[in-house]
Amino acid sequence: MKTALLFGSTGLVGGHVLNQLIQNNNYSKVKIFVRSSIQINNSKIEVIQTDFNNLEKHKEEIEGDECFFCIGTTKKNSPDKNEYQRIELDIPKKVARIAKSNNVKSYFFVSSGYANSKSSGDYLKYKGLVEEEILSLGFPQIGIMRPSFILGNRREFRLGEKIGIIIFKLLNPLFIGPLRKMRSIHSETIAKAMIKIANDNIDQKIFESDQISDLIK
Repeated sequence: MKTALLFGSTGLVGGHVLNQLIQNNNYSKVKIFVRSSIQINNSKIEVIQTDFNNLEKHKEEIEGDECFFCIGTTKKNSPDKNEYQRIELDIPKKVARIAKSNNVKSYFFVSSGYANSKSSGDYLKYKGLVEEEILSLGFPQIGIMRPSFILGNRREFRLGEKIGIIIFKLLNPLFIGPLRKMRSIHSETIAKAMIKIANDNIDQKIFESDQISDLIK
């Protein structure tokens, strides 16, 4: 029986990861790291109220078998450039380093399609830099998920994403061959794929959007 560490349990993908971990009998404990205390009535769950400005304080708690990192933000929600960098770059790199130092065996990260450390845009650049950090740390098992446009029920209304859903529904059938990785993907699909990778010992580190979908067909 395994212990999972989950960062981003209240988010679009992370919420589905939490449900999958609760339902999966391979896990006896799920530690969720959250900014504010929340109530979850499940014997598997350990809620850890986390100071993300001082992750070293939680070093002894970031121990387990597998770490699932699903935290992310937007420029709209984090307009301050330094705060945006902290959430998208600094925190995931720090969590990965602590997890590795504690001999966590597996690390799973929700990145983005076309992530690239040399990108001119902050979002894709930060995702790429985190990917490079995770790969350099040498976890025995790594699952870097590169989804395209993510579908799902978000808590807040985002007009741009509503428009995006309509556009991708029209374009998805046109994305064939090498372009399949551009197809939109549901947040639950990503979560299910992460759990499958963790438990089937799949020997691959980076998964493009179409490969994520293929995993759970």
